[in-house]
Amino acid sequence: MDVLPKATLELAKKHRFKSLKRVDLDLNQKLDEIPYGAHCGKLENGLTYYVRCNPKPQMRAALALAVKVGSIFEADYERGIAHVVEHLAFSATKKYTDHDIVKFLESIGAEFGACGNAYTSFDETVYELFVPIDKPGILSEAISILSEFSSEIRISPEDLEKERGAVLEEYRQGRDASGRLSEATFASVMQGSKSVVELIIQHFGQITNSSAIPIAPEHKIPFHDKTRFLCLAEPEASGTTVEINWKMQNDELRTVADYKDWLIGVVFRSALNRRFTKISRRKDPPYFGCSSSELELVRPVKAVQISASCKEKSILEALKSVLIELARVRLYEFSEREISIASANIMAEMESAYLDREKMQSSTWRYQYLQHFLRNEVVLGLEFEAQLFKSLLPQLSASEVSQYSEKLQMSKSCAIIITEPRATVTEKELRDLELEINSLEKDGKLSPWKEDAIPEELVAVKPSPGEIEKQHEYPDIGVTELILSNGMKVCYKFTDFKNDQVIFKGYAYGGYSELLENEYHSCMLSSSIAGEIGQFGYKPTVLEDMLAGKRASVSTELGAYTRSFIGDCSPSDLETALQLVYQLFKTGVQPDEEDLKRVVQMVEEFIRAEERDPYNAFTNRLTRIKYGHSYFYKPLHLNDLSKIDAKKACEYFDNSFKDPSTFTVVIVGNLDPAMIHPLILEYLGGIQKPSKPVFLYNLDDLKGLPCTPPVNIVKEIVRSPMVEAQCSIHIAHNIKLCSETMLEEFWFVTFLSQLLQTKMTQALRFKYGEIYSVSVDSNFGYNKPSKTADLEGEITIDFSCDPTVSSSLVDIALDEIMHLQEHGPSEEDILAVLEIEQRDHENELQGNIYWLFQILKSYRSRLYAGDLGSTFQLLDKARRRTRQTLSPLTAKWALQKILPYPCKKHYVSVTLIPETNRFRLLKHQLKSQLKQKYYGRYVKTVDKVWRVFDKKQIHIHH
Repeated sequence: MDVLPKATLELAKKHRFKSLKRVDLDLNQKLDEIPYGAHCGKLENGLTYYVRCNPKPQMRAALALAVKVGSIFEADYERGIAHVVEHLAFSATKKYTDHDIVKFLESIGAEFGACGNAYTSFDETVYELFVPIDKPGILSEAISILSEFSSEIRISPEDLEKERGAVLEEYRQGRDASGRLSEATFASVMQGSKSVVELIIQHFGQITNSSAIPIAPEHKIPFHDKTRFLCLAEPEASGTTVEINWKMQNDELRTVADYKDWLIGVVFRSALNRRFTKISRRKDPPYFGCSSSELELVRPVKAVQISASCKEKSILEALKSVLIELARVRLYEFSEREISIASANIMAEMESAYLDREKMQSSTWRYQYLQHFLRNEVVLGLEFEAQLFKSLLPQLSASEVSQYSEKLQMSKSCAIIITEPRATVTEKELRDLELEINSLEKDGKLSPWKEDAIPEELVAVKPSPGEIEKQHEYPDIGVTELILSNGMKVCYKFTDFKNDQVIFKGYAYGGYSELLENEYHSCMLSSSIAGEIGQFGYKPTVLEDMLAGKRASVSTELGAYTRSFIGDCSPSDLETALQLVYQLFKTGVQPDEEDLKRVVQMVEEFIRAEERDPYNAFTNRLTRIKYGHSYFYKPLHLNDLSKIDAKKACEYFDNSFKDPSTFTVVIVGNLDPAMIHPLILEYLGGIQKPSKPVFLYNLDDLKGLPCTPPVNIVKEIVRSPMVEAQCSIHIAHNIKLCSETMLEEFWFVTFLSQLLQTKMTQALRFKYGEIYSVSVDSNFGYNKPSKTADLEGEITIDFSCDPTVSSSLVDIALDEIMHLQEHGPSEEDILAVLEIEQRDHENELQGNIYWLFQILKSYRSRLYAGDLGSTFQLLDKARRRTRQTLSPLTAKWALQKILPYPCKKHYVSVTLIPETNRFRLLKHQLKSQLKQKYYGRYVKTVDKVWRVFDKKQIHIHH
């Protein structure tokens, strides 16, 4: 006889990870070099192909062409050529001219950028496409495009000239403070199915090899036993950081023993990061945050990196703390408990991946096969990797993992990079610190690590379950709605999009707009303060240990008009996630001087970083123009921090999550039918309702944000001192949607935004070649929710460019809108917009996030009057009706009705350009303490430099 209900047994069949048995492994066993799940082979011309038939997402194909040639092949005088060639591929080939590839992608709903992209790194160039395959010929055409990329890219003086501006603008975007620091760091540290196969043969098989195949240059990176230092003074730096890099050989995984060694490194870094987190939350911590990671360098070398952010003038303190912790591990090792916690968290991540292995996205498989081709990485499949995790992790002892710290000695090819807004440390001070740490470790003068006591139960006393007052079923959308005895409304939907995901969000009306001006700054920081104190009844570091091995997280959001909690968990950990929600409402956050001090220090550093950022003046002026002098939009200044009332902040946070009757909760995911009601009743229904309502607001009673948008043309230039020239442009048009026709007009705004983005890209990038990318968005954020009022918002256009052409590009953008308003778009334009929206919609339908927010949107709609199902259908009907009526004529009508017409009679245009006036630059330097005395001061490095970089930082995307 089954002990569990049938539904629970069915769920258990899907969750077989825990039933996987440990097996005895031969460490010398060879790992399979054939990539799992792929039909792979090689054509006569040498092209390697991988094909996998994958169900997720439905009727979509993820394609890539990878070439083992990157910028490392360039001579000094050729720098940038690999990147330029990558750009030219989308411009023209032998078969496709005048950006026909981009037009084709848009015609099938695959937006340029999101679905057609490429990157160039040191070792490779990769082109990626993501296309629908539900129509004949699309897959063949997509493979044909990749074939053209491989050998038929057109390169002419005209092509180069048209693409030059886009390439230079992409380069310019990378020349901000972050880009300059990455480059300096880099320099310092481095001294399917068978039919698809037939299409590949058809399009690639006739390509012949070049007679002169380039040989990859040998790029040896020397190891060294002396620590290298680099001190960077970057006046626009976003903070003060310490980065320690250990260069080491990146050995390929070929045996089970290799895999075990790799796993030891993963566990070591997890245990070390846990210590760093605990240190960062101590009294007067040496740093705000610190973490370790492993980075790939130029093959075959990798680096282990530890990065810490700290207060200004605290570099030595932060570096000392990190080095001491490494020395402490070498002296005393990690405890078995620390390794157990790290292993449990790593195992939970593998369990989640294993449970959703059959629903892995095509793009994920594409990435793995690319790594197999480019880096000879093994692709083992999650079934086998899960078995390795289950068998190897429990065998790892604390002593074995701790031995990894020997690789992180200062004498093991170590490079330390210091980044500050102004120089405060010297190389001598750093070397003296190195000697001090070595002496402490050698003499054994460090104390062992001390562990915190961890409570066993998250909820000490289980609540009395509530009751269901009302229950409604909405079969058309597969939703059940409960009204609980404490007044909370809970809605849930079963899905099978992912086996290991449940997400939820609870919201209530009433936010910052209800506050008085003198309360605003204190309450704005209430989430940060409560988070440091422990909003779930436990200190954050203690809670992290209590949740070890579980995949359950809950966070809070306080906004202008609502307050919310958001959760994400595994189905097996839903009880834990709902316990966190219960604790959120039950816990009274008490002000703590040390926690407040830590928050204020972090905010101080954030404000200082903002003041150093040349974009700060641009953002502040833009906000002032668009929203007036409202306190709600004023930036936080250092002198505001002394006015923070911690008691008020904690009181506001407690009241925000106190009354369950004000909240509506939506839960979506792979739910257990037998358990969902008991869990909801115990942990949501068990929240006690206060004797008097707290923060109870009706929709039409909410206060609007105090703001005064401009009513005339505003065209301004903001000049800001910069190390390297940057230019950013923001154009905005105020819009108003009529209450009576708002649903359709809202969808028209969505379609018009996509249309404008497409036309701006065609004009500013492809026709004039002056930008890299443009973004067009609609925003209704400052508008007060209402059942009856018109909806006010804006459509914005943002791009960056060469400062010398900024004014002319603003005129071109406005002219493009005017042309659309007067003549309307073409039929081809409308078909492309409709196809892009439809393809996005099809992808979204296959995800839990879409359903969660569509249900929330229905509850918050002005149409909602108690019937969720009918509201949901009306909103969906508005989308379908707008799609049916969208044409060149109706688009022209909407452009005239929704936007100001003509568009040049009312708009905001703000442009950021570098300050070039010497008098104003001098004035700025005298006012800024950062640039008054220390600007431009650098400490020189020793020895020949070697390189480290984060892959994400050097990949260059269209």
